[in-house]
Amino acid sequence: MKCPYCGFIEDRVIDSRPTDEGTSIRRRRECIKCTKRFTTYEKVEGLPLMVIKKDKSRQPFDREKLINGLLRACEKRPISINRLEKVVDDIENHICNTLQREVTSEAIGELVMEKLKELDEVAYVRFASVYRQFKDINTFMEELHKLLKEK
Repeated sequence: MKCPYCGFIEDRVIDSRPTDEGTSIRRRRECIKCTKRFTTYEKVEGLPLMVIKKDKSRQPFDREKLINGLLRACEKRPISINRLEKVVDDIENHICNTLQREVTSEAIGELVMEKLKELDEVAYVRFASVYRQFKDINTFMEELHKLLKEK
């Protein structure tokens, strides 16, 4: 493993342990050259999950893209990055548990909205307004009325 501080290629593993859900292994490493410590995570490489976009093109599932969308929706809201990562983990696990190698972007969007509705209603409305491409204030108000009826 390449040291992130000095770039040296050799290190030694100080500690290894499974993560909370046992899906990966966390390793503490120490660079042989500069003696600085860093953490790596090992995860089983699976088959790539492909996302079918609205234009029918396909691209690999990208966690970072999902996290960035959630960050925008949750901007200035009292939601920690750890909670957002948990939401992304839940969505990714849900998709993987279906045993399908391809999923539509619409299905992912619906899962995100479902999770955001439970997490923060303001973030949910923000995400829904972009995802569902609200055209005017009436469409926006309809979504708010649905949200209020569910309460």
